[in-house]
Amino acid sequence: MTGRLQLKEVNVNEKEMGRYTITEVAEKIGVTTKTIIRWEKAGKIKRPKRDWKGWRVYLQEDLDALERLVTSVYEIE
Repeated sequence: MTGRLQLKEVNVNEKEMGRYTITEVAEKIGVTTKTIIRWEKAGKIKRPKRDWKGWRVYLQEDLDALERLVTSVYEIE
C-alpha cells in the first residue's frame, strides 16, 4: 500500500446519479467525516439532503462546493 486512501465501491447507479456518502466525500477531499459535520454545524457548508434512513447524501454539486472550500482553506503546494 502506498499510503493512499482506497475508495469504497459504490453502487453504479448511485455513482451515475452523482450521489456520495459522507465517507466517500471525506476521502475524495482529504478530510475526516467529523470535519465535514463540523463545517456543516458552523454554517460553512449547506446541509446535504438525507435519504430515507436519515443518512447524508451528497450530490456532485455538494462535492464541488466542498472541494472549493478545501482549496480555499488549505494551501495546496
